Amino acid sequence: MSSNTPRQPVRDLRFFLTVPHSCSYLPGKEATTLFLDPKETPGQSVYDALTLLGFRRSGQHLYRPHCDGCNACISVRIPVDDFVPNRTQRRLMRRNADLEIQVLPAQFSSEHYDLYARYICTRHHDGDMFPPSHEQYRTFLSLDQPWARLMEFRLQGELVAISAFDELQHGLSAIYTFFDPSEHLERRSLGTQAVLALVQRAINQGLPHLYLGYWIEECRKMSYKRAFQPLEQLDGRQWRRMIGSS
Repeated sequence: MSSNTPRQPVRDLRFFLTVPHSCSYLPGKEATTLFLDPKETPGQSVYDALTLLGFRRSGQHLYRPHCDGCNACISVRIPVDDFVPNRTQRRLMRRNADLEIQVLPAQFSSEHYDLYARYICTRHHDGDMFPPSHEQYRTFLSLDQPWARLMEFRLQGELVAISAFDELQHGLSAIYTFFDPSEHLERRSLGTQAVLALVQRAINQGLPHLYLGYWIEECRKMSYKRAFQPLEQLDGRQWRRMIGSS
């Protein structure tokens, strides 16, 4: 399958639309989400095809924005063979060279959850994911599929970050990253380091892309994605190099 031109799934699928709801990213805007029938258990080929069409995974659900009169959410990915870390990213990789990395199945762990709860309560206490709960965490990040993975980052044995990601036939898909919000770790920029580690894993596995989900120009929380160059966007039904992307 080409990783530049989306292909329709190999069988008929049913999709549903949510009712309009408050947008999580743009104040004063309403959002509508298109999602795959929850009764479906998509296989690897369906998931791969839908990712090329701009779909994302949250728990067991595959979805993409489908908002009336708004196209602010742009699917983006890094072509990893062309990626060149900038000076800040190179410095960060040297600073984090002492981190221990391990990849595990996406199974529930009380140690992982405790870190997640601290992160949500510190960084996102005003967001949709607050307050955290075991059920919320399991529904969002635990999944019994061979392609659903968790990347652990440890510093001298202490868990400091988790990056949830999926392994596709044409790349890795970054799902969510959370990390220790302690002040003494801020210089490590663990969120950025997680993306850099996923880029390296994709290269090592011979996969051409790292999918970063959606980018919204007006959303400050998503601005970090433009630091990874070059970047490609889904433009209609074609993946193209973003304007201003090196």
